[in-house]
Amino acid sequence: MRIRATVAVVSGALALSAFAVPAATAGDKSVSSLDKPTAAEVFGTGAKAPRTSARTADTTPVISKVVINAGKDIVVGATAAKKITVSVTASHPSGIADGYIDLWHGSNVDEGLDGVLFPNEDAATCTNSSATTATCKMTITAEPGFDLYKNTLAGTWRVTAGALAGDQTSIAWNDYQATARVQRLSKITVNAAPEPVKKGKTITVTGKLSRANWEAGTYNGYATQAVKLQFRKKTSTAYTTVKTIKSSSTGALKTTVKASADGYWRYSFAGTSTTPTVTAAGDFVDVK
Repeated sequence: MRIRATVAVVSGALALSAFAVPAATAGDKSVSSLDKPTAAEVFGTGAKAPRTSARTADTTPVISKVVINAGKDIVVGATAAKKITVSVTASHPSGIADGYIDLWHGSNVDEGLDGVLFPNEDAATCTNSSATTATCKMTITAEPGFDLYKNTLAGTWRVTAGALAGDQTSIAWNDYQATARVQRLSKITVNAAPEPVKKGKTITVTGKLSRANWEAGTYNGYATQAVKLQFRKKTSTAYTTVKTIKSSSTGALKTTVKASADGYWRYSFAGTSTTPTVTAAGDFVDVK
């Protein structure tokens, strides 16, 4: 059941392909399937579980912990696929036979779904911590232009978690178990000139803030974002913020300062919900 199916978007129509690896043709755009599986489909059992919350009966596994990408945001660049590890910890009197995790994006799991990140494995690798409790691990791959086929998928995703009892008689399943954040990789540059410069003269500090465009497979300027210009004296180890400027409509950064001492200049961006923090390496300016 756990297959990365392909939806080929051709002239506005959707056609579902059963192939695990997409084979797009000229003029077509292939994206990941949005056909999210049910608990019974995942675990291959007749046992049932509600889609929106885990059952509370004593015979139902209890999910106690879910970890996505070691608790870190999932940051994906413009072209390279990102593979992460996910895990679900659950318990049941008979132990845990299998676990499941996927990530989905949209307003509701039944309607408005516009993105799903499926696990790569057919079954989780479960490690027992006791006779009743196990942690089950899987991996998920997020591929820009395929799974992440549009830039608006950046932000908060929901986490579906499931667990199959050791005796395979019951399932825990929760489509709203947790949340995770998927972000567009950011880049920033800096150049301070002239080098060297006389004390008291003007230094012009330029650069650019950009982030991954999953739709185009490139990095585009991130417009009108607050960016800090920071300075570190040659004899110091700490940077201080000199001023805050905003990136232009193309992501360009430019400002001027007066030369006062030898040191390093850099730009630093704090990040947003869709784009991670990024800081440029310092550019040294020799002040004569």
